[in-house]
Parts: sequence; structure tokens; C-alpha cells
Amino acid sequence: MEYVRLGPSGVKVSRLCLGTWHLPRMGELDEYGVPRVDVEEFRRVLKRAVDAGINFIDTANRYHGAQTPVDLRHVGNAERLLGRLLKEYDREMFVISTKVRGRMAAWPNGEGLSRKHIMWQIRESLRRLDMEYVDVYLTHWPDPDTPKLETLRALNTLVERGWVHYIGSSNEPPEGIVESMELAARYGLYGYVTIQDRYNLFAREIEKAKIPVARRYGLALMAYSPLAQGFLTPKYLGGVPALSRATYSESVRRRLTRENLEVVRELNGIAGELGVTLPQLAIAWLIHKERELGVTIIPVIGVSSVEQLEENLGALEVKLDGDTVKRLEEVASRFKW
Repeated sequence: MEYVRLGPSGVKVSRLCLGTWHLPRMGELDEYGVPRVDVEEFRRVLKRAVDAGINFIDTANRYHGAQTPVDLRHVGNAERLLGRLLKEYDREMFVISTKVRGRMAAWPNGEGLSRKHIMWQIRESLRRLDMEYVDVYLTHWPDPDTPKLETLRALNTLVERGWVHYIGSSNEPPEGIVESMELAARYGLYGYVTIQDRYNLFAREIEKAKIPVARRYGLALMAYSPLAQGFLTPKYLGGVPALSRATYSESVRRRLTRENLEVVRELNGIAGELGVTLPQLAIAWLIHKERELGVTIIPVIGVSSVEQLEENLGALEVKLDGDTVKRLEEVASRFKW
């Protein structure tokens, strides 16, 4: 496993980050009608990840691990399960990131990036994770109702108390990142070390403005959805698999057009020519773009089985040349996201 610095910090994280938005699941439903997480398979995934050298794990207070809409009855389940299973290892092996912003209660301050909400939710996340601190605390998305300086000062309080080591942001527009970093410099506060955003062969909009901002401040990019919600796999080429996201997500179903599937089929063919799988090719493309764009890119992979994890790990062995990258991007540009 290769390890890279997390932006301007000194902490080293694995080239791949294990995400916990969607966890291995069972066919049966819980009392809320949500597919139960397969805890034993998740345990096996963690063990294989650790054996492979992955030390970076991403979660959020809103995550619950099942591929269905979230409601307040089961948010936080991913943190609880992760904390429970990580008790089988030395905590100091890992770099754990979690997030704050989403609605966690029905009352007026049950969401947001106010000092009140942040101070409440870090305590709740630490309780669910059963940890004394998290390594990286990310704002999950912006909060237009809270001044950025209030948010930044609250996050700095967490660092000073030892509850958080580093801070970052997710899904924040470029101008918001600039404002936060400039405020940190002006007031002598800790700034971001990483940003997290969607980035894959089909979704490249962050290359225009956000990646230049990350490069300007030396921030690492945690690239989530590296497989484009399953479109950068061949699973939809033969129909809609049971329990796949297309079975409940309208945004996924509307992208299952003949034209889009033809793009996926062509990319899958290129992967076959190279002797790799399409997921491996998509993740290898992300890592290749790091050199081109001048920022550290850490794909956040979500897997539902050890087999999927093994496949994703294989991407680390795939080396792409410029001609192949150009060909991939030309084909992928026809996908209507």
C-alpha cells in the first residue's frame, strides 16, 4: 500500500480510503423497513482492508449503512458499527474521518454548522464511535445560515480540546473554501487539510474551479463516488440487479438510457483490452489524474463485499499512459450525467 500526506498536514493516509455510506447488507429488513447490514461481512471487509494496508476510513453522522433513504430513526448506525468493529484493532492504526451538518433531530438546531450544533454532534459522534477523538472532521455541506467564522472557530475549539486533529470540508463551492482558508489565515486559526467531493470519469465539474483552489492551498481531495454510483461497473449492462441503487433511486434510473449504457459498454471493452475490470480502470484513472492536476487524490471506495474490495485494490497495480487516458475521457464525455 502506498501512503500519501493528507494535504498540508503531516499525517499519512492510505492511497485508498474505505467509505461507509453503504455497507454490506442482508436481504432481510429491520423494524424500519431498511435492509439490515451484514455485520459479519463488514467485519471481513475491515480485516481485508487492514491486511492490505488501508488505514483511512470515512464515515458521517448521517450514514446508516443501507442503500435506502435515511430518516432520523437510524442515522448514525454506520458510526456505531464502525466503532464497534474497530475495537478489535489498535485505534492508533487508523485515520478516521466523520462529518457534521445534516439533520440529526427535529428541533431548530438539529442541523447546521452553528457552534451549538457542532459542539453537540462531535460529542454524539465520539459516543457512537466509542472513541476519544476523530482524526478528520469535515463539514458535510455548507450552511448558509451560519457565518463561516463561527463554524471555523467552533472547529478550532474541537482541535484545541483534542477531540479532532484536522478539519476539512465536503461539497463546498470553491468560493466557500477560499473564504474559510482566508479567514483561518487572517485570524490565526487552523484551516482545512482536505476537501471531499464527487469526482469520477463521468463527473468532472470540479476540475474547473474547485481543484485549482485545492492546488492553491495544498489541500488533498477525497474523491467520493469514484465508480459513479455503479455506472463505472458493468452491473447495469444486463439489467437492474436486485438491491442495486437503481431499484430505489430515480436519479440513477433516469441515467439508464441506451446511450449511457453504450458508453459504459465501450469503457468496459477498453478495460477488457487492458486485462483489468472497469472499476479498476475507473479508480486507476483517478490516481493518474493526481499527477496531471497537481493535487493529492484519494479515492473513497464503498464496497459491499470482500470480493469488491479485492477488485478495487487491484486498481493500485494498473498503470495508464496518456493515450489510454485520452481515449477513456473521449468515450466518457458522451455519458449524460
